[in-house]
Amino acid sequence: MSHLIVYPEDQPSRPLGEYTALDDIQRELGAIGVHFERVDASIPLQEGAGQDEVLAAYRDVVEAEREAHGYEIVDVVRMKPDAPGAEQARKKFLAEHTHAEDESRLFVEGGGCFYLHAAGRVFQVVCARGDLIRVPAEMRHWFDMGPRPLFAAIRFFERPDGWVGSFTGSDIADRFPEYAP
Repeated sequence: MSHLIVYPEDQPSRPLGEYTALDDIQRELGAIGVHFERVDASIPLQEGAGQDEVLAAYRDVVEAEREAHGYEIVDVVRMKPDAPGAEQARKKFLAEHTHAEDESRLFVEGGGCFYLHAAGRVFQVVCARGDLIRVPAEMRHWFDMGPRPLFAAIRFFERPDGWVGSFTGSDIADRFPEYAP
């Protein structure tokens, strides 16, 4: 189940608020320019389904997002707990970074956790199946897929070079609770 916890950026042990209702999550994230919605992601994925099968299953949602936001590239990242390199992939995303373009993700299996650093706060957003999140360009954030990752996310990119992170060098991610589903 998706939920949001908001913390002061300098007090990770003292949450300012916790939200589970969609309207509350949308209001809190909308105030910092983050789009969050729930879409129908009830199509089951076969165990070995690859990128082509996932994109075909969610073709209508993918095309609507592409058309609405001008995304040129769409791909799928699917992580399982026993995936080779899962631990290294997790570490890569645990450092605070920004992107020159929006980071837009639709979770169609499992979940993960975005940490958004804005307005003197950290917004811990646990995303679950059916959650579509669009983090605006240049927003400081990090992503935690958990110690035993289990998710499939459709990723949308504006440019062919796709996901390029600019790491801030901050250690803020080390001070906040890790995602442990």
